[in-house]
Amino acid sequence: MPFLLIDKPASITSHDVVDRVRNITGERTVGHAGTLDPFATGMLILGVGRDSTKHLNTFLGMGKTYEAIIRLGESSTTLDPEGEITMVGGTDLTPAAIEEAMKNLTGDILQIPPMHSAIKIGGQKLYDLARKGIEIDRPPRPVTISRFEVMGSANSKTAQRAVSTVPFDLHVVIDCSSGTYIRAIARDLGEKLGTAGYLTQLRRTAIGPYGIDAATPLNEITPENWGSLAKKLVP
Repeated sequence: MPFLLIDKPASITSHDVVDRVRNITGERTVGHAGTLDPFATGMLILGVGRDSTKHLNTFLGMGKTYEAIIRLGESSTTLDPEGEITMVGGTDLTPAAIEEAMKNLTGDILQIPPMHSAIKIGGQKLYDLARKGIEIDRPPRPVTISRFEVMGSANSKTAQRAVSTVPFDLHVVIDCSSGTYIRAIARDLGEKLGTAGYLTQLRRTAIGPYGIDAATPLNEITPENWGSLAKKLVP
């Protein structure tokens, strides 16, 4: 069962990756194990051929690891760089306050999905309603955040110095269960800190035991080499 571990570039959809791999391999039955937003980069597991795609659901249920940059002090209508950005401001931020807010978002939590998501409520996809300017109540969903840690800050050499101004960019790493919205984590972190938050960057670095180091950038896969890059993963 051949699977391709692909490092998705930014600015294309996960479906674009599937289409490109179809053209490269000549195989019409290709699927992926978990969508990445167009602005996001990183790990996509693709099944190539019918024998592989029928096992993709197993990978869908695996935990994920992400690295992200959360901008605090600004809001986005889509909770990512593709939305309308508004300066919100808020109270001064300190390492202690950030650490406490992150701790409150770790463990088994209830998360309200973003309006810009593919979840269906009443038979309608949320992002279709959002594009019409309609926002509806969404029932919270249980997710598990097993790690939510600061990796550093784009505004300083260390995350430990006092933060006195917003917007402020926080570089974080997150281990989470399948179905977690990292954009919602950014939103909720901002709210807990008395301001707003959205993602400026997102990179998936692992799906279950499969890390990004084993993945191949999409532009390096060719009709001649894809077979040697394919892996026989055991779901």
